[in-house]
Amino acid sequence: MPAKGKHRRPKSRSLSRGLAVAGTGGAALALPLMGAGGANAAPAPAAAPATAPAVAPQLPVALQAAPAAAPAAPAAPTVYTVVPGDYLSKIAAERHLSGGWEQLYADNREAVGADPSLIHPGLKLTLGAKAAAPAEAAPAPAPAERSSTGAPSAAKGPSEQAAPAPAPQPKQKQKAQSGGGSTEAKAPSGAGFVAPVSGGISTQYRASGAMWSSGYHTGVDFMASSGTTVKAVGAGTVVSAGWAGSYGNEVIIKHADGKYSQYAHLSSLSVSVGQGVTAGQRIGLSGSTGNSTGPHLHFEIRTGPSYGSDVNPVSYLRSKGVTL
Repeated sequence: MPAKGKHRRPKSRSLSRGLAVAGTGGAALALPLMGAGGANAAPAPAAAPATAPAVAPQLPVALQAAPAAAPAAPAAPTVYTVVPGDYLSKIAAERHLSGGWEQLYADNREAVGADPSLIHPGLKLTLGAKAAAPAEAAPAPAPAERSSTGAPSAAKGPSEQAAPAPAPQPKQKQKAQSGGGSTEAKAPSGAGFVAPVSGGISTQYRASGAMWSSGYHTGVDFMASSGTTVKAVGAGTVVSAGWAGSYGNEVIIKHADGKYSQYAHLSSLSVSVGQGVTAGQRIGLSGSTGNSTGPHLHFEIRTGPSYGSDVNPVSYLRSKGVTL
């Protein structure tokens, strides 16, 4: 049993020295490791390159819009020289002129004169001439809408803009009601008959003579100086218009009753085959073409387009209400 009051001092000095040595050695070992760690540390990240400018996507060549082609220049007008037997409607039909003989006459009014039927061989006509249309003025901008204070109001947003005005609807034909039914107004039918010229008769129908191949006069001759307007006696369709041998320049019109009226020895024609005419419409001018002894109008009524049987033209016109 140890003596009382004495304590045994623990031998901690050597242990502390060992720990100190160990700590010093550990520090020595730690320094190289830290240096190696610093040497092997990852390099700082390089700065990111500047963002490249965005490039618009390119369309394939096949899809790229081709440059707009320049508008084609209008065809140059041509000059036509009138030959014997020509008339405006014939020229317009043969050359397929837009607007027909009316447009041809309008383009050559100064050369032809006041009467479109008075054209003569050698006359120069311009085909296809058109007047330039005046340029349309751009519409003036609408003034800004003002408020009650007089200051211009702010522009309206997309939701506040006024809707476009609706397209105008075609007007329906008005119908007159009569007795509960409805009827539409009809265009004038051109009914009625007139004399072909205002002159009197110089040679009667069925007059005998060796000068006619049939031995008699198959129509009537009306007195008419050269250039007198010849009118269609009734509404119908032109079935012949042109040169006809001994008849000279002639026009034949088929009427609704199946009869055909013939106008011969004309100096010029104003209609063409297939054209519809009305009673009193000018079809040409009187003259002395073909087998003729002088200016007059030879007029016949037939039962067929290529002659058929002759009909008394005076009786025929009188039956239609014409006074001769």
